[in-house]
Amino acid sequence: MIRVNLLPQKREAARRASSGGSQRWLAIAGIVMVAEIVGLFFFQGYKNSQLVQKSAENQKVDFSIKEIQKEISNHDDIKAELQELRDREAAIGKLQSARTGPTAVLLELAKILTPGRGPTADHDKLEQLKKDNPGAMFDPAWDAHQLWILTYTEADRKVKITGQARDGGDVSEFLKRLSLSDYFYDLQLLPATKSVDSVTHLELVKFELSAHARY
Repeated sequence: MIRVNLLPQKREAARRASSGGSQRWLAIAGIVMVAEIVGLFFFQGYKNSQLVQKSAENQKVDFSIKEIQKEISNHDDIKAELQELRDREAAIGKLQSARTGPTAVLLELAKILTPGRGPTADHDKLEQLKKDNPGAMFDPAWDAHQLWILTYTEADRKVKITGQARDGGDVSEFLKRLSLSDYFYDLQLLPATKSVDSVTHLELVKFELSAHARY
């Protein structure tokens, strides 16, 4: 009888099988490691691209901030210049008003005292006044020669007028015209006095009134 010892062959086969399994696991582990490395590489590249994008956006914001700071750096100077221009325009406006305003008021006064003419007023306002209160309207047929202006003074748009008239009706008509004019307001008539003119020997009414000029 012949006996064959197969135990060493079994051990060799088992060793080879064990060695083959270890190599497969090492190969799988290597593939996984390489995949992780590749994944980390791409992830790092993605993050780097995001960082570059954010850096570019931050640079744009910084540039915008610097531009805005440049624009507002002289904001106080600009405000001062604008205020100076406004003050200058206001001063010019006052000068023009002082130059033309009193002249316009005197022209209006001359118009009021011109026969056949009347005060400067809104046409619709006068038409409505005719309907609502005809007695407050001025008389177009009034003879303005029956009233004389003796003095006219104005200071800070406060007007004082003294004069003489043939009678109280002339003074009343003059007051109506002033009150309807766009150039006068806040009229106040002081008590009138009567006197006899030394030349004509006619009895005249001396009056004095105050008002504010509008211009």
